[in-house]
Amino acid sequence: MKEFLDCGEIVNTHGIHGEVRIVPWADSPDFICRFSTLYVDGNARNVRSSRVHKGSVITALEGVDTVEQAMALKGKTVQIRREDAKLPDGTFFLADIIGLDVVDEAGNKLGILREVLSPSRQQVYVVAGEREIMIPAVPEFVLETNIQGGYLKVRLIEGM
Repeated sequence: MKEFLDCGEIVNTHGIHGEVRIVPWADSPDFICRFSTLYVDGNARNVRSSRVHKGSVITALEGVDTVEQAMALKGKTVQIRREDAKLPDGTFFLADIIGLDVVDEAGNKLGILREVLSPSRQQVYVVAGEREIMIPAVPEFVLETNIQGGYLKVRLIEGM
């Protein structure tokens, strides 16, 4: 498993004191606010302050004190260390399931989990195999997520 996980992108500056606006790649922008250290280009950046603002995260990073310094970070991916993130039991990072084998109830391989879409409140798994299959990420269709075993077990219905 990866040591670092992508969690957002710095899309702009905010204000005149070097704060950056981060678009979060997480279920909630509050998730990013929980970290005291973020990583940009592999470099640790201590967080002086962080708050949610209109669905984004406004963050002041140590060593970034001017608009010019903040502008130099625009377009950069923000990461967290996996070991710093504490997830509730039974949950996982989407990055950990991308690339897993997807099998049906009988164990037949359908393909590889290529992408996770979030078109609405419910995620959809995109499976690349002989044909592309889109599977709603709900218990009725996703029977088992076994990251250590390297597979997702799913139930398909006619028309999928």
